[in-house]
Amino acid sequence: MIQVPVRLGLLALAGVVGAESMGAPVPGETALIGAAILAHDGQLSIWAVVLVAAGAAIIGDNVGYLIGRRGGRWLLQRPGPLLAHRARLLARGEAFFARHGPKAVFLARFVAGVRVTGAWMAGVNRMRWQTFLLWNALGGVAWAVLIGLMGFMLGGAAERLLGAAGLAAIGAGAGVTLIVGVALVLRRSRRRRGLEVSHRFARPHSLLSRGRVGAMRLVHRGRELLRTALGPAA
Repeated sequence: MIQVPVRLGLLALAGVVGAESMGAPVPGETALIGAAILAHDGQLSIWAVVLVAAGAAIIGDNVGYLIGRRGGRWLLQRPGPLLAHRARLLARGEAFFARHGPKAVFLARFVAGVRVTGAWMAGVNRMRWQTFLLWNALGGVAWAVLIGLMGFMLGGAAERLLGAAGLAAIGAGAGVTLIVGVALVLRRSRRRRGLEVSHRFARPHSLLSRGRVGAMRLVHRGRELLRTALGPAA
């Protein structure tokens, strides 16, 4: 039996489930089943597994919702490859969420492909955040309890069903999550450095502009005074 440190196991579970909920194609449900099997073997607490999975799912979905709401429509409508496909996806998503909004958010948690994109589409279609949060929280808790307890109760049978391929998928998902996280941190750091450089160059330019405006005003004022002084003489 492979021994997994409690903190490492729960951290990996949170990372994979959260990343999947944000829109990354990683096996969040497989990670939950794997953690539930470890709980069955006595290495983790099943209630800690359920709590971490539910929390990561809800937080990740809300991040995905914000991404979709702020930039998802632009990403789907921008020129480039598969523009027609993206336009059809947006149109279908708008119609689907307009008709099944709350139910779609709840059920998306239980459908593998939709679970990755559901939060994005809810944001793209401008669903009210309060409505999204309510149904998303209900779906996240129900999913974590149902899948977690199912994996826990099945125990060895679930472990054989999951197999080495499933464990490899969990490891790959955790690795992808780590790589994406590091890439985002580096990108943010580079963006900050770029802004600092641009501000350094922009500041002298701003000072020069202000100096020109001041000089022009001074010249204009001098002309007015000169005209006033010469006026009576003329």
